[in-house]
Amino acid sequence: MADVAKVAGVSHQTVSRVLNDHPSVSAETRTRVLSAIDQLGYRRNLVARALVTRHSRTLGVVSFDTTLYGPASTVYGIERAAREAGYFISIVSLRTIDRAGVREAIGYLTEQGVDGIVVVAPQRSAAQALADVPRGMPAVAVEGGQAGGVSVVSVDQVEGAVLATRHLLELGHETVWHVGGPADWLEAEGRVRGWRETLAAAGRAVPEPLAGDWSPRSGYRAGQRLTAMTGEVTAVFVANDQMALGVLRAFMEEGVRVPGQISIVGFDDIPESEFFSPPLTTIRQDFGAVGRRSIDVLVRQIEAGEPYVRESHVVPPRFVLRASTARVR
Repeated sequence: MADVAKVAGVSHQTVSRVLNDHPSVSAETRTRVLSAIDQLGYRRNLVARALVTRHSRTLGVVSFDTTLYGPASTVYGIERAAREAGYFISIVSLRTIDRAGVREAIGYLTEQGVDGIVVVAPQRSAAQALADVPRGMPAVAVEGGQAGGVSVVSVDQVEGAVLATRHLLELGHETVWHVGGPADWLEAEGRVRGWRETLAAAGRAVPEPLAGDWSPRSGYRAGQRLTAMTGEVTAVFVANDQMALGVLRAFMEEGVRVPGQISIVGFDDIPESEFFSPPLTTIRQDFGAVGRRSIDVLVRQIEAGEPYVRESHVVPPRFVLRASTARVR
């Protein structure tokens, strides 16, 4: 910093003000300092800065199985929002989420001196583990239900299921079958609830849901079961697009026409869904908005200090109409 100050002809305090974007620095002085920084290739010593400010400008993220579209997109949205807010990200990715694993990950990040923690907690066990966040550590849960008293940012899973199920009923289908996600996932629970409540409110029969695990293979197996009931089944709401791909494959092998015989709605709007055969009607989740809101909440907590005010933010889903659904003839 002293070298930059010498080249720019200013004090090291002025260099510090420029680096911290202080409004009291004139445009001409700021330009000279930034030019000197570029000339010398100066980079701030973040460790020294953290010792002075007691803030590392680093946020911890606990996630798992980022091969799934939802968790991977959520982490990307969080990382992008953090970078825009001037923070670095340290990620701990767990192979499986349980209370002990989440507790260990939170402890590791706390020891690294992060300013706050975001836990992507789509499973009930992960949400319960947030009760173990150390006192004084700002924390936010993504898709975390009640999440042990910490702030939560989530997509309205129930509303997404309502939109999907209502669309199929409005097309004239007597009822809607459901291929659900794993029972311990809060997202799967919300989608089942929205589907079931919509059918009940319309006075329609509520079929027994078929269980899946988010994978195309589990969707394929559910699709094989559904093809055995062709004629009885005319509409299916599938809890994610990857399982919907498996359902479509099973239907194609048995000669079941979509949407001629059966209409299908998915959930997530993965990039490939518009290229399925037929293009998939689905529910879009705004993972970018989830990332921005979770970081906004966390940064507010960091800047305000204790006591933290628990916040709950719900991001609305969006219905995306494509070619996999049709009116009953």
